[in-house]
Amino acid sequence: MSAPRLLLIDDHALFRTGLRLVLDNGLGPAEFFEASSLEEAMAGDTPAPHVVLLDIQLKGLNGLEGMALVQRRWPAVPVLMLSSDTSPATVRSAMERGAAAFASKADGADHILGVLRQLLRGEAPSAPALPKDATARADELRLTARQCEVLDLVCQGLSNKLIARRLNLSENTVRGYVQTLLVALNVASRSQAAFEARRRGLIA
Repeated sequence: MSAPRLLLIDDHALFRTGLRLVLDNGLGPAEFFEASSLEEAMAGDTPAPHVVLLDIQLKGLNGLEGMALVQRRWPAVPVLMLSSDTSPATVRSAMERGAAAFASKADGADHILGVLRQLLRGEAPSAPALPKDATARADELRLTARQCEVLDLVCQGLSNKLIARRLNLSENTVRGYVQTLLVALNVASRSQAAFEARRRGLIA
């Protein structure tokens, strides 16, 4: 793979500078593009990045609201959502909107670099861990019809690519659904999700 192209969208110039320095040192040669808002990122002639690093708390259109714009322009590009707010509701919302991964701005450089390397390799990072008291009980878990379809196919052992073909969705959209399910079930892998889904009686 050639030098990765990374798009950093954050309205704090100091944070962008610091993150760019960390990534530059950790990843080696990379091509960086920066924007202080989603509007600025969408208005430019930025070539398709390999990963978009998107802050949630942006001025104007925030990261959650703007996910659809990013996915419409670059449907196959994974989005690493960044936020200082790591509440379970925020994490779930980010994953439900289609983020490929979520990282706290307070996370160490090694963690963020690790997640980014996984995304650049086309891998799906483990879902963010949620506090035990935030885990939904079986009778409180509410999945949409589409989430149930994806979960059923995950439990059958299908890859994101095959699920996307089966449901006529983009692979990036399926990745978002899978990550949302991992968060909802409070597990870290697809095999654990299948076990937990069967244990809860969510699938036959």
